[in-house]
Amino acid sequence: MNREVEWRMHTKRADFNGLGEKLGISPVMARVLVNRGLDTPELQEEYLYGTMDSLPDPKRMKGMEEAVLLLQEKIREEKPIRIISDYDVDGVTSNYILYDGLKRLGADVSYDIPDRIRDGYGMNVRMVEEAHGDGVDTLLTCDNGISAFDAVNRAKELGMTVIVTDHHQVQEGLPAADVIVNPWQPLCEYPYKSICGAEVAYKLMKVLSEAEGKPLPPAKYLDFAALGTVCDVMPLTGENRILVREGLRVMSDPENVGLRALLDANELLGCKISAYHLGFRIGPCINSEGRLSSAKEAMRLFLTEDPEEAVLLAAEMKHLNDERKNATAAGVDRAVKIIEEQGLYEKDHVLLVTVPELHESLAGIVAGRIRERYYRPVIIFTEAEDAPGLLKGSGRSIEEYNLFEALTSAKDHLERFGGHPMAAGLTIRKEEFLPLARQLNEEEQLTEEQLVEKLYIDVPMPIYYVNLNLAEQLGQLEPFGTGNSRPLFAEKGLRVEDFRVFGGGKVGQLTLRDGKGQRVYVKTFDAESLNEDIKVWSQPAECDKIRKYPKLDIMYRVSVNEFRGDRQAECIIERYRKCGEET
Repeated sequence: MNREVEWRMHTKRADFNGLGEKLGISPVMARVLVNRGLDTPELQEEYLYGTMDSLPDPKRMKGMEEAVLLLQEKIREEKPIRIISDYDVDGVTSNYILYDGLKRLGADVSYDIPDRIRDGYGMNVRMVEEAHGDGVDTLLTCDNGISAFDAVNRAKELGMTVIVTDHHQVQEGLPAADVIVNPWQPLCEYPYKSICGAEVAYKLMKVLSEAEGKPLPPAKYLDFAALGTVCDVMPLTGENRILVREGLRVMSDPENVGLRALLDANELLGCKISAYHLGFRIGPCINSEGRLSSAKEAMRLFLTEDPEEAVLLAAEMKHLNDERKNATAAGVDRAVKIIEEQGLYEKDHVLLVTVPELHESLAGIVAGRIRERYYRPVIIFTEAEDAPGLLKGSGRSIEEYNLFEALTSAKDHLERFGGHPMAAGLTIRKEEFLPLARQLNEEEQLTEEQLVEKLYIDVPMPIYYVNLNLAEQLGQLEPFGTGNSRPLFAEKGLRVEDFRVFGGGKVGQLTLRDGKGQRVYVKTFDAESLNEDIKVWSQPAECDKIRKYPKLDIMYRVSVNEFRGDRQAECIIERYRKCGEET
């Protein structure tokens, strides 16, 4: 069934006609810009026409210049450097950027990635001691390190140099590293904080390469920085949107042999790549290595220069991802069953669920699916494979609930944790599960209104207004994702005349007629649910063999459909409801 959401209308006002003439866009497009808070000429110009030159100077980031000077010294003295990252997409991409960039500058560099089961998140004491045993002089973290207090202390005891580059929020104090580069650290003046680890790594390599007299080519590493940004669910606003947009252009014809092979394995090579492809096709393949195998295999793919080896590694990566999909679906089914049987949805605003036999690497994906189903903050726990008596959890939240702050207030129940307002990872003892669930639900202040998802309509617009020119203009707003959602339009009172289903039953083509007699066509990718609802809403007419189709209100998005060189505007249903119902 079509999950209930609240339909809301943006009500911001402006001279949309005048703004459209000034910017050379339609009034509809101008209204969409204002709805996104872009209400000054400067913001509008940057959004539409901003370039990489529009990004803030990376030297404004606290610790950036000190890290560059220290790395220059280590390169000059030929001191061994080891990069340590996380095992997710952001970790792998930031690791690749630093490793390849330092190699390009002649550094003696190696890398390491923690094993998800054995090590858990980020740099630890074992990895530090192993690096010291290998003769490593300098540890360089990426996408982790800001909470690695024990590991950093051990490295300093061993006389090692430590440079932390990270993007996670600071919990309590800073580790005793020689240099820290993180926009969230106190007194950092870098204006845009919500960047991923790969972008921090990209900025470091950009400044270091310039300092070494070997500036990066304009497109270098943009595809990997874009991949990390999208897959770590960073908001696609401000500089993130510009970087991802440019990275997607590079990814249409990437120079990296491994990335080309991975695109080809997913039948995307030569296609127009979108943020959707990064987040739901390419990223999950890389994550599958960190979840079901070793993220070092993903690094091996990106570092190989042998096309045949790349094809084999990419095929294995895709196979692992297919296995992950099946295991994830089974995990979601088990979680839903537990929630329904225990009545958690009715009594708790924050859902905590332990799912037996679920591989701990899949907990975050399952949490995301459960959040989508129930629109609640969710933490999915699994039994730690390497530590009896412990549960490992992965949480996903909604915009109205800061999960990181909630866990901070409940830290007495936690062994360790880290994350962002929208996502977090944690470890607890089994006996702390119920006390943690109790505290989180006693302290949350979510109202019933906040627990209903809200979708905002940009313009109430008849479908017959849509044409190719408007669809192409709206395409300028891409890439779409967190913080930069697709524009939504709506029309009420459309009579269903015909409904054809194809594509294995998931895709549907509807013929609709509006109140003025105009016939219009829309597509749906939720044909099965819509078909069932239409059957329920249809009324018998003169005899049982004739059905009177209902009228629908629909919320839709606009895109360009290109097939064999023919480009047409198309409208795709995002949400629907029976005409006259308010949801």
